[in-house]
Amino acid sequence: MSTTNDSARVEVKASELPIHCPTPDAPLWNSHPRVYIPLEDAPDGVATCSYCGTEFVLVREQAAAAD
Repeated sequence: MSTTNDSARVEVKASELPIHCPTPDAPLWNSHPRVYIPLEDAPDGVATCSYCGTEFVLVREQAAAAD
Protein backbone atom coordinates (compact mmCIF):
# COMPACT_ATOMS: atom_id res chain seq x y z
CA MET A 1 0.00 0.00 0.00
CA SER A 2 1.40 3.35 -1.00
CA THR A 3 0.12 6.74 0.07
CA THR A 4 1.25 10.23 -0.88
CA ASN A 5 2.56 10.82 2.64
CA ASP A 6 4.95 7.82 2.55
CA SER A 7 8.47 8.62 3.75
CA ALA A 8 7.80 12.27 4.59
CA ARG A 9 9.85 14.24 7.10
CA VAL A 10 8.09 16.49 9.60
CA GLU A 11 9.98 18.93 11.81
CA VAL A 12 8.28 19.43 15.17
CA LYS A 13 8.86 22.09 17.82
CA ALA A 14 8.56 21.19 21.50
CA SER A 15 5.56 23.53 21.74
CA GLU A 16 3.72 21.31 19.21
CA LEU A 17 3.97 18.14 21.33
CA PRO A 18 2.26 15.75 21.59
CA ILE A 19 2.23 15.02 17.85
CA HIS A 20 0.25 12.42 15.96
CA CYS A 21 0.36 10.87 12.52
CA PRO A 22 -1.17 11.54 10.13
CA THR A 23 -1.04 15.25 10.82
CA PRO A 24 -4.06 17.40 9.91
CA ASP A 25 -2.17 18.97 7.01
CA ALA A 26 -1.06 15.62 5.50
CA PRO A 27 -2.26 15.12 1.91
CA LEU A 28 -4.11 11.96 2.96
CA TRP A 29 -4.90 12.76 6.59
CA ASN A 30 -7.04 9.62 6.86
CA SER A 31 -4.59 7.23 5.19
CA HIS A 32 -4.18 5.21 8.41
CA PRO A 33 -5.43 5.26 12.01
CA ARG A 34 -4.22 8.15 14.14
CA VAL A 35 -1.21 7.17 16.23
CA TYR A 36 0.67 9.37 18.65
CA ILE A 37 4.40 9.58 18.02
CA PRO A 38 6.52 9.31 21.21
CA LEU A 39 8.92 12.00 20.04
CA GLU A 40 9.55 13.42 23.50
CA ASP A 41 10.82 9.97 24.57
CA ALA A 42 13.17 9.51 21.60
CA PRO A 43 16.78 9.91 22.83
CA ASP A 44 17.96 11.32 19.49
CA GLY A 45 14.83 13.43 18.87
CA VAL A 46 13.73 11.32 15.90
CA ALA A 47 10.75 8.93 15.72
CA THR A 48 9.07 7.16 12.82
CA CYS A 49 5.41 6.34 12.22
CA SER A 50 5.02 2.57 12.12
CA TYR A 51 2.21 2.81 9.53
CA CYS A 52 3.58 5.09 6.82
CA GLY A 53 7.24 5.66 7.68
CA THR A 54 6.92 9.41 8.18
CA GLU A 55 9.93 10.62 10.14
CA PHE A 56 9.28 13.14 12.92
CA VAL A 57 12.24 15.26 14.04
CA LEU A 58 12.27 17.40 17.16
CA VAL A 59 13.88 20.77 16.34
CA ARG A 60 15.08 23.46 18.68
CA GLU A 61 13.10 26.67 18.73
CA GLN A 62 15.23 29.70 17.97
CA ALA A 63 15.32 32.34 20.67
CA ALA A 64 14.08 35.74 19.57
CA ALA A 65 16.90 38.12 18.66
CA ALA A 66 17.45 40.99 21.08
CA ASP A 67 16.92 44.46 19.64
